[in-house]
Amino acid sequence: MGRSSGACSLLGSAQLLLLLLSLALGSAAAQKGSTWKTLSGKAPVIVAKGGFSGLFPDSSFYAYQTLGTHSSPDTAVWCDVRLTKDGGGICLPSIDMDNCTVIANVFPQGKKTYNVNGVSTVGWFSVDYTSTDLLNVSLKQSVLSRAYAYDGIFPITRVETVYTQFNPAAVWLNVQQDSFYSQFKLSMRSYILSLSKKFVVDYISSPEVNFLTSISGRVSKKTKLVFRFLDERSIEPSTNQTYGSMLKNLTFVKTFASGILVPKSYIWPVTPDNYLLPYTSVVDDAHKAGLEIYAADFANDFTISYNYSFDPLAEYLSFIDNGAFSVDGVLSDFPITPSEAVAWVMASLVLICSSFSPAGCFSNLNTSKIDHAKPLVISHNGASGDYPDCTDQAYEKAVADGADVIDCPVQVTKDGILLCMSSVDLMDVTTVAKSQFASQVTTINDLKAGPGVFTFNLTWDDISKNLKPMISNPAINLYQYRNPRNKNAGNFMRLSDFLTFAKGKDLSGIMITVEHAAFMAEELGFGVVDAVIKALDDSGYNKQTAQNVMIQSTNSSVLVKFKQETKYNLVYMIEENVRDAAPSSLADIKKFANAVSVSTTSVFPETHYYLTNQTNNLVPTLHSAGLQVYVYVLMNEFGSQPNDFFADATAQINAYVQGANVDGVITDFPGTAHRYKLNSCTSMGKNAPLFMSPPTPGGLLSTMPAQPPAAAPMPLLTDADVAEPALPPVSNTTTPASPSHAALRMQTDVLILVTLLMLCASLI
Repeated sequence: MGRSSGACSLLGSAQLLLLLLSLALGSAAAQKGSTWKTLSGKAPVIVAKGGFSGLFPDSSFYAYQTLGTHSSPDTAVWCDVRLTKDGGGICLPSIDMDNCTVIANVFPQGKKTYNVNGVSTVGWFSVDYTSTDLLNVSLKQSVLSRAYAYDGIFPITRVETVYTQFNPAAVWLNVQQDSFYSQFKLSMRSYILSLSKKFVVDYISSPEVNFLTSISGRVSKKTKLVFRFLDERSIEPSTNQTYGSMLKNLTFVKTFASGILVPKSYIWPVTPDNYLLPYTSVVDDAHKAGLEIYAADFANDFTISYNYSFDPLAEYLSFIDNGAFSVDGVLSDFPITPSEAVAWVMASLVLICSSFSPAGCFSNLNTSKIDHAKPLVISHNGASGDYPDCTDQAYEKAVADGADVIDCPVQVTKDGILLCMSSVDLMDVTTVAKSQFASQVTTINDLKAGPGVFTFNLTWDDISKNLKPMISNPAINLYQYRNPRNKNAGNFMRLSDFLTFAKGKDLSGIMITVEHAAFMAEELGFGVVDAVIKALDDSGYNKQTAQNVMIQSTNSSVLVKFKQETKYNLVYMIEENVRDAAPSSLADIKKFANAVSVSTTSVFPETHYYLTNQTNNLVPTLHSAGLQVYVYVLMNEFGSQPNDFFADATAQINAYVQGANVDGVITDFPGTAHRYKLNSCTSMGKNAPLFMSPPTPGGLLSTMPAQPPAAAPMPLLTDADVAEPALPPVSNTTTPASPSHAALRMQTDVLILVTLLMLCASLI
């Protein structure tokens, strides 16, 4: 029996080839031995919950159809089975249809209250409507934080349609609240048994013992029955035991099921503040009992443990490739990410016979391997996604995570010390606001809008002995906070400390970013370019070739001066979002720079979190001029990425490297980018799996029925944007200890304003 009982005819040539390929896969795996610690030794199963439900409404046409190009070809599709009034089977993620459909608009008087497994439940229920009634009811996104652009478009999917329209590699039917349907003289058991005579049902799961025992022995022996564990404190209705207590008696579960499905927290529990605890023995216990174990609740846009650094692929790998155990499958709303980890590649018969290895793109990697080839992984303020910017811990983490280049944005203190700090304003990156220096606020419009306490307001001792670093949180508007336990961890570093630290590390180079040089020369009497050159000379970087020294700036005048006095590699950072570069601007840039840093939006324009089909030729234009291109700043937080990257930091990197052909990535999370460089799929060329293909700009946007307003075209970079007058000479009238009179007047004005505000507050 094939996917349907009517598929018993002779195999076509394409199907025969696939069969031969499958046999070859099995033979090669047997010869080389399995690398997976699953019960069977085979790769873990990827189960797409309602299809690609992280992006489209659960169990919708697009959700199922998208699996063909954005998941492993052997992905199993999941359907939560519900019964209609006339006994039809439909796929819906919630028993209350109002949570996942627009039924309240179609049948506004249809709200009912029913007893569901002992719980009084209010909502709209499928048992009140026939299949015909529901033809005009469409689906909506069941997770409120997700895009609602596809709500009200797709009809409810019948279970049979999953087979006939999408022809999936495997089907997983999940059955819950069986006893609820019996109240209405509907039999879920009869429906499933009838369906299994027409179609191959690969998996049937249920959290109810009675249901599974009622179909055990009555479905195909190839159908795997899986007992689903709910929250440990919840009561299983058949035995009246908690699921937590049943977990201690897996030999009983083995009498009616071949596997168990558990929340991922059963395996890797977390602390109340969302850090991983040691893994439990549940995987080992299940395997010892002869049970396969599948993990549930994976979604790229849900909160995951801080240990994973907002990287969903890292989470999957901890369940399947940790050296100790592997679950037998994962249930995910975003099947592209587990596909990256566990998908097997069926490239060609030659590939299979000569070099087949039963592993996925990112599993079984040697993460300690050093590879400084393209794309260059350049840290952004160290590993600032995990530790406060530019601290010793951020740099140590960046090196440990495999960064090729670590960076230091230099600022100057009141006593003329160069330090690595991501902002000239201490309010942005330190605890100065809670210190005795909080009153030293000034407003300097040449540096930033609004008041601040600037590095040159305080001495090195003031900063290093009295302030603490403060971690950056660029996605705070989405309540995504970085590593709270270490939000003030680490020590500040002077440029000299940074250079000493970097010199002994296996790095391809360092990048020093210089900004505000003209201001420092005129207002502070400080020559930052000369100071940086001296620091590099003092550290011996001018007499070594092991590490490449890169100087980055948004000011051409800074790079021109460095070019005149050194032989370091120079990187021009384009601050603005631009669509392309005029020939005249390229000619100017070539005079002083070897490479260019460009924003992510300049490479892939976006609107309302969707990539647009605007044609930006910036990267190929810069390449045509012989300039390398680095893209900034990549972050792992899903809220920082367009929907086209599927809330997957790895898919984001792949888009810029494979799709845009950038030469390097500047990232807050160098560990994620380093792992990407090591993956086994990007070197396969045309044989790489489809899900490793970069997205087509505007492709996802074109599927939306209601288009968001088009973004205005980005400007062209011209020579006027690049050209600058030479840096002014260093003033002899001021020092870093004494800003200009204008700045002092602004400081006085701010202090008066603060005093008045405090006086008003006391009067109130």
